[in-house]
Amino acid sequence: MNEHIALVKKWLNDPESVSQKELKTNFFSASQDYYAYAIANAGIYDVAWFLKQSASAASAAAYDSATTPAAAYCAPTAEAAAHWVKRYEELTNDR
Repeated sequence: MNEHIALVKKWLNDPESVSQKELKTNFFSASQDYYAYAIANAGIYDVAWFLKQSASAASAAAYDSATTPAAAYCAPTAEAAAHWVKRYEELTNDR
């Protein structure tokens, strides 16, 4: 399983089990991984590109949700994180 997706799933299951620092690190790491792949493979939108994009988007949504103080803003970003995790799992059959 992708380490970024695994941390987001852990956070979705128990938000208190993952610190904001872990989510921030995960977000930056997933983003760097995605952008490095996108640059190295410019114009090629393959399964690996989509998986990296999904991990990056899920990580970003989880980090946004955990750092947003107003509860009203947290639900949409948590839903977005769950959406991207689901898309990742559909492509990999990795549940």
